[in-house]
Amino acid sequence: MNLILLFYLASMSASDKNLIRVRVMADFQFGKGCGDILFPEGVVFKLSKTKRVRQVFNNNDHIATVRASDGMLTLGIEGARLLHCFFPRPEKRVVVCEDAVPFIAQGKTAFAKHVLGMDPGMRAGDEVLVVSESDELLATGQLLLAPDEILALDRGMAVDVRRGRDQTQGMN
Repeated sequence: MNLILLFYLASMSASDKNLIRVRVMADFQFGKGCGDILFPEGVVFKLSKTKRVRQVFNNNDHIATVRASDGMLTLGIEGARLLHCFFPRPEKRVVVCEDAVPFIAQGKTAFAKHVLGMDPGMRAGDEVLVVSESDELLATGQLLLAPDEILALDRGMAVDVRRGRDQTQGMN
């Protein structure tokens, strides 16, 4: 059995191996099934000098970046859109008040005083989707505090926004 598996892996192209790798990473980080949603057949990989996956694109849309420091994924706005459609409300979401919507959509930090609600199952350091009260995707970023802390606090940063919906495409 192991010999068959080794032969199968040895016969795969580098692109197929990379696709399996990023799908497993997404399933681990976001939950079962997310790898297939984020990374369909035909995605394009941008590799580092050491031939490791750094960024993933689909039809020239940035889906995700693999952090070199820990191997976790950070979402591009297109990757966030795919997960937003996949997960039911309020999963993986931080809901902000309407006053903050234009700023967060431009890629500005989401502060605790603007947070109205969030998925209680998230932890500090998780990649999250920042949405308006009407569940409109605004941005993607990293949760900086635990949900209980954010909802109890009046000040401080809640989400380090990486990419806003209205942000210009300066990153590749």
